[in-house]
Amino acid sequence: MSFIKDIIVAVKGFFMGAANVVPGVSGGTIALISGIYEELVGALDAVMSPAPWKALFQGRFKDFWKGVHGRFLLWLALGVILSIFTLAKLIEHELLYHPILVWAFFFGLILASAFYMFRDIKGWKVRDVLFALAGLLLGLVVCTLSPTSTPDSKWFIFLCGALAICTMILPGISGSFILVILGKYDYIMSAVSNMDIPVLLVFAFGCAVGILAFAKFLNWLLARWERQTMLVLLGFVLGSLVKVWPWNDLDSCAYAQMLRSNLLPAELLESGSSADAYNALTGIGETLDRQVPGAILWCVIGIAVIVLIQVLSNRQKKA
Repeated sequence: MSFIKDIIVAVKGFFMGAANVVPGVSGGTIALISGIYEELVGALDAVMSPAPWKALFQGRFKDFWKGVHGRFLLWLALGVILSIFTLAKLIEHELLYHPILVWAFFFGLILASAFYMFRDIKGWKVRDVLFALAGLLLGLVVCTLSPTSTPDSKWFIFLCGALAICTMILPGISGSFILVILGKYDYIMSAVSNMDIPVLLVFAFGCAVGILAFAKFLNWLLARWERQTMLVLLGFVLGSLVKVWPWNDLDSCAYAQMLRSNLLPAELLESGSSADAYNALTGIGETLDRQVPGAILWCVIGIAVIVLIQVLSNRQKKA
């Protein structure tokens, strides 16, 4: 039974990793609705506490491992890492060639996530609505920011990792979207696909520092203002839907990714505007109406995935 629980944690980690590969989807949202959010924040906070490390230096390895929730974090990390390295190329490719269907799938994921978050909050009051609206406005502002041009220096890659990883435990916005805003999404995805070890090590170190520091703050926040924090996060989740609307800015987003990835044939690049080249390659402009049923289908599949995770989580709690 214990091993089965470990596998379930790894599967949840896999979904968290998959969510963070895509700009606009939060691994923290997956952790929240799958029932491991508080355990995740608590475990990361424990890593920053002195007691487990004192036990380690005294040679009490079992106490250290238990104190930092080692088994939970190990299996979760295995799932996240496996997801990132197995799905990076697939999702990158699908975002380039089938963006409407991919975004529809993740639109369904976020929509269902917001529903479960809303359902778990009882006894709504006027101030609760105000907190949720504040989160909604914040989400809209953040998700409509434009990507910027930034350096490829190692110090900046470290900073990107520290900022992006915080969103893995923050429902509503993904680390990948932070990378988009910082202008480093394609750069890091390329490093993952090509196994650029120096870049990945610097990025991973930034992630480690960022997540431990942020987890300490978030655990403190949830301990004192849990309801208010969750209301703001709910609004943030709803606000993030604007980023993953399937027909959101296809020309400037998907075409730009293909251009930087050298996936457009030379004759298309010489033919005129980006929209013409993109439509000629993908047929988006000519088959927009025909993709509506497919988008609806994949949105429903996304909703079904969240429902399945929720059902499995409830069964685990009853076991």
